[in-house]
Amino acid sequence: MKPSRRVQQGVALVELALIIPLLLLLTFITTEFGRAMYEYNAVVKSTRDAVRYLSVQTQGTHITEAQNLIVYGNTAGTGSPVARGLSLSNVPAGSCCTWQSAGANPIITTVTVRVTGYTFHSLFPSVIGVVFANSSGNIVFSDITASMRAPS
Repeated sequence: MKPSRRVQQGVALVELALIIPLLLLLTFITTEFGRAMYEYNAVVKSTRDAVRYLSVQTQGTHITEAQNLIVYGNTAGTGSPVARGLSLSNVPAGSCCTWQSAGANPIITTVTVRVTGYTFHSLFPSVIGVVFANSSGNIVFSDITASMRAPS
């Protein structure tokens, strides 16, 4: 015996109500993960730009400009940061830019630029009770570094 059409009314609505929280959770997780990777990539690119800039400068000079290039995307230090939450405190002058020499003939000099403690701030710290990353929804990335050979 076939179930009547009347008995089946509303079943699709109940199924949708059961599955929609899972779909929303997946949507928000995917969106936040994409945003985190986008911002991380922006910081990595600006770090590479800064090390490229310093690699053609005299050793130990233009550190402030390199810091501005990492945070603001320009050497003047104007405008908004390239990533939300990135500031000059993530690029301290003492540990941001280092030069090292190695070898005897020829001496090879490299410059390394480091961004420390960059934190991604999630727009949705939690969805339906599921918390992203840590309790505040923030992801603290490990140090971001870039190195390049500099003229001796």
